[in-house]
Amino acid sequence: MAASSTTEEFRVARDFLLRHREEYQHAYDGFVWPRPEQFNWALDWFDAIARGNDRTALHIVEEDGTETRLSFAELSVRSARTANWLRTKGVRAGERIVVMLGNQYELWEVALAAMKLRAVVIPATPLLGPADLRDRVERGRAGHVLVRSEDTDKFTDVPGEYTRIAVGAPVDGWLPYGDASSADPVFVPDGVTRSDDTLMLYFTSGTTARPKLVEHTHSSYPIGHLATMYWIGLQPGDVHLNISSPGWAKHAWSNLFAPWNAEATVFIHNYTRFDPARLMSEMDRAGVTSFCAPPTVWRMLIQADLTRLENPPREVVAAGEPLNPEVIETVRREWGVTVRDGFGQTETAVQVSNSPGQLVKAGSMGRPSPGYRVELLDPVTGAPGAAEGEIALDLTTAPVGLLAAYHGDPELTGQAMSGGYYRTGDIGARDVDGYITYIGRSDDVFKASDYKISPFELESALLEHPAVAEAAVVPAPDPLRLAVPKAYVVLAEGWEPGPETAKLLFAHSRSVLAPYKRVRRLEFAELPKTVSGKIRRIELRERTAKGSITTEYDEGDFR
Repeated sequence: MAASSTTEEFRVARDFLLRHREEYQHAYDGFVWPRPEQFNWALDWFDAIARGNDRTALHIVEEDGTETRLSFAELSVRSARTANWLRTKGVRAGERIVVMLGNQYELWEVALAAMKLRAVVIPATPLLGPADLRDRVERGRAGHVLVRSEDTDKFTDVPGEYTRIAVGAPVDGWLPYGDASSADPVFVPDGVTRSDDTLMLYFTSGTTARPKLVEHTHSSYPIGHLATMYWIGLQPGDVHLNISSPGWAKHAWSNLFAPWNAEATVFIHNYTRFDPARLMSEMDRAGVTSFCAPPTVWRMLIQADLTRLENPPREVVAAGEPLNPEVIETVRREWGVTVRDGFGQTETAVQVSNSPGQLVKAGSMGRPSPGYRVELLDPVTGAPGAAEGEIALDLTTAPVGLLAAYHGDPELTGQAMSGGYYRTGDIGARDVDGYITYIGRSDDVFKASDYKISPFELESALLEHPAVAEAAVVPAPDPLRLAVPKAYVVLAEGWEPGPETAKLLFAHSRSVLAPYKRVRRLEFAELPKTVSGKIRRIELRERTAKGSITTEYDEGDFR
């Protein structure tokens, strides 16, 4: 299929959703996924809308007030130069490249360039440490890494024969990314891109020792996020602000695919410390029309004076965890708009959401997105149609916005897609109007400050310390972050419970875990177990939620 026909097929589906953006039932009943055999979003969509287009595609404001504005046309050319330069450095179709950048314009250049080359991107947050990076390089079979200059030292002990590219100041032994700006501005692809070719590999926490490796294709995320565009309510010419860290799936959702599917501007305000007043000032100045933030940010925002924002966005959404009703009500009172919740995963685009113009029910994350048939599977029989059960996607409808596989793990893929359904591992309840309310995870994974936390991973890190004989990690309620990791620890022989030991374990946690993962609270206690010897985390969760503790130590007291 020629590029022009794939572009048109994509545009027809996109425009259908735009026309019916406030007509949920019409959009849900009438939407048909584009299914081209060949599709390269960077070439067939982005470059197509970028021709002669001087509207701003990317607007970044730094903490010191400096700004970067790049038009669609400029980014098309810059990404072509980057692709040509990366090709001269050995990056080829199908090869994997770890990209660990902050919210800087190079991130978007590289994302588009990698797509044009048909290289596979392994997104990584700059918060990661050497152990996490070693796993990404080894298990992701990365042939190239592209990182900020200040993060290159993290790779000193990461083995492998991979190309090293530094973005920023020159670093000995690393190729300077700045040289890409002088490469040929005309990119000629060296082959066709099949829609089912691998595009991205996301590492995501699970219940096992190692994170799962989620494989997305050139259709599952670029085309799949038409649903995300619809949920947010994006329109051509919008200015969209999404607060998310690079390296996580939500960043690709709302800082790349959804806004540019709609031909909207991506707006970024970089800051080291969250300042609600400054954020609202920049939103006014930039003319932000749509705003997406995790509940943690929303909770911090309502503690500020929301009236400082003179021109509230037309669309405001939240994702990552259920949003507190008081947040929705406060924003509605001060801004005159309703925060609309949505549900999805790294494995998918948005599956369930409150779309524009629809009734928002308190506590509900909405109804199934166009293109998705969502079922609740009975927890006992596994049959669909339950009033409360595991949220699952009907695979007979072949939703485009779904992972291709858990890369390198056919057993896990088979489990997740057994019986004709993709099983999310999340539990929900559906009311008579089809609205779904989130109940919780069916396993032990939890979220802290909007990041997924795998208890097993944190417990394994604690067990590396000689003082720890056993450990169990559960979420502890927190008024700002919703939850923080709390560890229940059984000490090894010769160690005594108390502040000195707690101080050592907190220090150990900081040294071996990324900042968003580290243990924040700690209690020395025996662990409840099943007859077979398995730790009953549900009992610890209940105990923690009730606050029935003996002596609890807080990491903040030992800094």
